[in-house]
Amino acid sequence: MKTALIGFGRAGKAVASVILTNPDFKLEWILRKRPSLTGRSASEVLGIESDDPGKVISASGVDMEKILDENPVDVIIDFSSEEGIHRYGKAAASKGIRIISAISHYGDSEKSLLRELSKETVVFWSPNITLGINYLMFASRFLQKIAPWVDIEIIEQHFKTKDGISGTAVKLAEALDVKPADINVVRAGGIVGKHEVIFGFPYQTVRLIHESISREAFGNGAIFVAQNLRDKPKGLYNFEDLLHPYFNDHLN
Repeated sequence: MKTALIGFGRAGKAVASVILTNPDFKLEWILRKRPSLTGRSASEVLGIESDDPGKVISASGVDMEKILDENPVDVIIDFSSEEGIHRYGKAAASKGIRIISAISHYGDSEKSLLRELSKETVVFWSPNITLGINYLMFASRFLQKIAPWVDIEIIEQHFKTKDGISGTAVKLAEALDVKPADINVVRAGGIVGKHEVIFGFPYQTVRLIHESISREAFGNGAIFVAQNLRDKPKGLYNFEDLLHPYFNDHLN
């Protein structure tokens, strides 16, 4: 599957390393905000043996229509920023390229754009694209359904410089009817990402925990999504849409 990557920060590099080592995917190019690595290949930068082109392109003054014409791809995976979708979205959708967005936060404008683009192509968005955290979401909703009166606390932990509440924690809070203001936030050291849901019963406590050990988990999740979107009709999808077919008992 011919793949393009938007964003080449810490998460983007981890995702690129997973794509480069997967024989079913071919990393064609990477769009990066900073110009310092322009012209180099991802395999060279990351020190991974691969025949994938993976060339780094600077986003400065870029002509997306030209890039997509000269370097066609089947799917674009976005690990950049909230504004990134405005740069490539319409050009990609007009060519029927599938879009996978793993951006933590989107404003109303971006959410509206995603819905607009989904009329032309397959669009997927998840604030956290790891499989594990989405399994955690299922389990949490299921337990709350059994005991809707239980006390629930959400704790999210990330590296010291991460701004704001994680999009994953916000999504968990929305699914479990917890006020975002009540999310417990920890910022310390280089924690990749840890989410914990505490269910407080009168005589027992249940804790569901997901911890990202390495950012490569984002790459595995992105590949899972790309594979499961392959035959989907155009529309806007989330992880729940992809996981439901794997379960006999839906949680809806």
